[in-house]
Amino acid sequence: MNPRLKSPELKLPAEYEAEAKSQPVFMDRRRFLNYSGWVGILGSLSVALLGFLRFLFPRVLFEPPTAFKAGPPSDYVPGTVDTRYTLSHRVWIVREPEYFYALSAICTHLGCTPRWLPSEDKFKCPCHGSGFKRSGVNFEGPAPRPLERFKITLAEDGQILVERGKNFRQEKGEWDNPDAKLFV
Repeated sequence: MNPRLKSPELKLPAEYEAEAKSQPVFMDRRRFLNYSGWVGILGSLSVALLGFLRFLFPRVLFEPPTAFKAGPPSDYVPGTVDTRYTLSHRVWIVREPEYFYALSAICTHLGCTPRWLPSEDKFKCPCHGSGFKRSGVNFEGPAPRPLERFKITLAEDGQILVERGKNFRQEKGEWDNPDAKLFV
């Protein structure tokens, strides 16, 4: 047996010992793999904890109220389409001689906002050319169905109240519903 292997303490020769003390200590492969394993485990646990905490605070979508007041009926001229709520609420208020109705300003083809053309007495969608009569019925272009109407009533203070949360579709026969028109 080699006597040097049995000795509990091996000593380097003096020239190697001075050189070993002067060089910085680098991380060896075993230590690197050990640290990287712990970093991976702790990183995975952190991501799992963040994912769990995300479910404790669900996303909430705050939307504006669906109902709005559109002023007194005397502000509307019979036989006209009022476009003042087109940008803010995407609604047209149409006044016929004996009643009001509120039309959705959302094209039934792809959701663009049509324009009211008073000289032609129609709504024309600038995106794909769908045309709608003043009543909301589609007569040209790719729109598959008429515009929707919204619930329209009188509020307690005498103003017109339009509720966009309740809509009426012509193809279902809902335009005859009493809430689809406001008789004045």
